Amino acid sequence: MNKNLRTILLFAASLILVGVILAFVNIQQPKTIDVATLATDVQNGQVDSVMVNGDTLNITMKDNTTVTTSKEPTDSFSSLMKNYGVDPDKSRAVKTTVKGQSGAAYWTGLLIQNLLPIVLLFVLMWFLFRQIQGQNQRAMNFGHSTAREIEKGAKDRITFKDVAGAKEAKVELSEIVDFLKQPEKFKRIGAKMPKGALLMGSPGTGKTLLARAVAGEADVPFYHISGSEFVEMFVGVGASRVRDLFAKAKKTKPCIVFIDEIDAVGRQRGSGLGGSHDEREQTLNQILVEMDGFEPNLGVIVLAATNRPDVLDPALLRPGRFDRRVVIDMPDLNDRDAILKVHAKGKPLAGDVDLRRLAERTPGFSGADLANLMNEAAITAARQSQDLITMTMLADSIEKVLLGPERKSHLMNADEKRRTALHEVGHAIVAHLQPNSDPVQKISVISRGHAAGYTLKMPTEDRSMRSREYYIEDIATMLGGYAAEKIFYGETSPGPSNDMKEVTKLARKMITQWGMSDLMGPRTYGEQEDMIFLGREIHENRNYSEKVAERIDAEVDRIINEGLEKAKHLITTHREAVERVADKLLEKETLEREDFYAVVGLPPANPLNDIKEEDLRREQRRAERDQDDANAAQEAEVKEKAEKKNGKKKAAEPPTETA
Repeated sequence: MNKNLRTILLFAASLILVGVILAFVNIQQPKTIDVATLATDVQNGQVDSVMVNGDTLNITMKDNTTVTTSKEPTDSFSSLMKNYGVDPDKSRAVKTTVKGQSGAAYWTGLLIQNLLPIVLLFVLMWFLFRQIQGQNQRAMNFGHSTAREIEKGAKDRITFKDVAGAKEAKVELSEIVDFLKQPEKFKRIGAKMPKGALLMGSPGTGKTLLARAVAGEADVPFYHISGSEFVEMFVGVGASRVRDLFAKAKKTKPCIVFIDEIDAVGRQRGSGLGGSHDEREQTLNQILVEMDGFEPNLGVIVLAATNRPDVLDPALLRPGRFDRRVVIDMPDLNDRDAILKVHAKGKPLAGDVDLRRLAERTPGFSGADLANLMNEAAITAARQSQDLITMTMLADSIEKVLLGPERKSHLMNADEKRRTALHEVGHAIVAHLQPNSDPVQKISVISRGHAAGYTLKMPTEDRSMRSREYYIEDIATMLGGYAAEKIFYGETSPGPSNDMKEVTKLARKMITQWGMSDLMGPRTYGEQEDMIFLGREIHENRNYSEKVAERIDAEVDRIINEGLEKAKHLITTHREAVERVADKLLEKETLEREDFYAVVGLPPANPLNDIKEEDLRREQRRAERDQDDANAAQEAEVKEKAEKKNGKKKAAEPPTETA
């Protein structure tokens, strides 16, 4: 809670408490009368005694009641009664006492009356000066580093065992950890401690997670900070924070400093459009000097993470600053399987859940996507008040991550729904009947995101290279919906607009970047220019003539038409199968792969897409994986025994004497 807010609440609570106490305390005050009434009572002999206290008269009546009244300070009680015509004998009959003011009371009243405002003024001035001093103190601390240190033995720390996949990256980083733990082992052979390692990879691949694992593995201080925390609106703050960070790190060396999103401060210098970039460049200059400048920076290892290494300054990337570049790729099939197992911990899974099948249906998913997938399935189970997470929930989560949530409120009339069904079945049939295509996993006419319907076509195994024929067939598959609408309706709707956009983009890449056109030859056309200060491609430098541009456009049209004619031929030839599958899709709204194969009645043109063959390959890969795991466990056991044996042998050897 804010300190000022806490003070205000405490003061308010105190006032309320005092008010409650005063409300329940009955304080009896004496009755007040005027002087004329007092004179009448004295004349009637009803007053027993009077005590004069300054200008106040405390009167005690014959019936023991007390009253008060006030008089002028210069009048005495006797003269006051005389002025009101009271019999002097009656006045003398009243016992009168005068209470004089003590010296302490006099000086107290004087001090309160004259010095209290001065004291209050000094208190106010002290409070204001304290506030100003606090502001100055914060201003002096503004240039201090905001890096946080992960304490040793933290309860929530993670290690490399908690990070699935990224085997090569973990090997690279584990060597840095070993160097910190056993420096003599490396110094004995002349190896030097690396000064830095740059973690590069797409968003969500686990760069920050690996850095946290390094912090958990290394038994040394670990400081972490974001690159954006160096950049401020005030000149010199970024460089000051860099100096303070490394000064703090050098006091606790050996240690590790982790800078997340270093591209926020490490972009190439001289790329701004004015003077506003100077502060960032000065911060980068200070980082360069601290990492490898005139003064040696021994014992401080810098880890940094970025998903845009292409915009970083070359001086930052050279050896001596970042000696290692650790590339973290998107997880493959085995990595996805391992990542899903990690994120499945603590989640009750039903018996039908097969994480391997789930990994096969998620090519191109990053570690963050897979974590989101498992979490979405758990949320769905909780929303439906289920105790277990089923395979159906996980499959729905894949589509939710890819396309967005279901739009059940988006209602279509019968004609729109049938057009959508024919469109999606057109994609599925063309993919099913081509020899190089990936298998169709699911067809649906339920709206998700911006799509009225969707067809999921995913590979069963990871492949990094594709042939030209595969891309031609992929263009035909994407145009299957367009072709189906043309054949069955004689016209098209705006539905295929995104398909046409992707087809045009793919065809142009085949010609201008991948050299997959015999007419245009093995060369690239156009140079993509990146503006470093924006970090994105905004312009293409055309290094070819207008005549060549016309040939490129003509070749793009030819490739697209080739795919379109192939799609039309397949749909026309198997028109009955298209209508049969569309009718079934309208009935059930969603067709899984097994249902689609059963309704279409045609074997897949690609034999690898046959379900039985795929199951056999899956079992074979599972057996190979189990054998690899057994071999790895055996090698680890042999290595552990050898290390124990070497340790005992070294302990038994007598120390050698040196001259």
